[in-house]
Amino acid sequence: MNDRATRTLILGALSTAVGGAFWGFSGTAASYLFKLYHVDVLWLMSSRQLLAGALFMLIAVTFDRKRLVALWTTPAHRRELLVFAALGLLLNQFAYLATVQVTNPGTATVMQCLQLLVIMAYSCIRARRKPRRREVIGVALALGGTFLIATGGDPSRLSIPPIGLALGLLTACAAALMAILPVRILPAYGSTVVTGSAMFTSGLATSAVVRPWASIPTLDTHGWIAFAVLIIVGSLLAYLLYMQGVKDIGSMRAGLIGTIEPISATITSAIMVGTVFTPTDLTGFAMIIAMVFLTV
Repeated sequence: MNDRATRTLILGALSTAVGGAFWGFSGTAASYLFKLYHVDVLWLMSSRQLLAGALFMLIAVTFDRKRLVALWTTPAHRRELLVFAALGLLLNQFAYLATVQVTNPGTATVMQCLQLLVIMAYSCIRARRKPRRREVIGVALALGGTFLIATGGDPSRLSIPPIGLALGLLTACAAALMAILPVRILPAYGSTVVTGSAMFTSGLATSAVVRPWASIPTLDTHGWIAFAVLIIVGSLLAYLLYMQGVKDIGSMRAGLIGTIEPISATITSAIMVGTVFTPTDLTGFAMIIAMVFLTV
């Protein structure tokens, strides 16, 4: 592997890790809004998509207009974008937020990490190969670490209603599709153009139905700060960095490294609600960090 390829791999891994960490912020912010302000999940999803998508498009129009126009004027690539927007990004956003609302951020995170199994199965089937030992160990570490952080090692804490289980599995499938569907158009147009176009398109579609401007919830200063964190950190930066990672290191590695999300979710939860770190949490941290080094 030459120096350029090594540098791309390292930067891609870092982008994915930071993007996954920022996703943890979004789960905590969403849970905060659901519990303290009783924000509706459809309102949060549509306003998040629309506002974050608008920020993405502003960046794309300012710095990458040529590729933005090319994407929308190339029929085959436009179709791939719309499929990614509907079956990947939009479906994942709805399913994840709904799972957080029905269960809790920890359970939603655990369920979303099942995307690794979907991505690995897809990668193996496509390449007609068996899973590599490093991939199997990486998946085991990622799932095991996430389980420990989210449950404290107590399986009974994952007892969730059937709708929560169904939504969680849907979250995992949609998260896998989000990593798999845009792999052909990302190298050509970049993560800002692809993710921004998909997010803004899905935001327009959902807002036409939900009309979030007609039912703005009553939020105080802390509520609006949480909402801003969800939009800027948990959406704009998280998706920008994660999709850059998918472009640079592929969907399998990105899916594995992206499971660093539970660490940031736990840290932000501790800051906001005073959660105390336990030995089980620290063990989960170590397992996920080991997975990151193993899969790079």
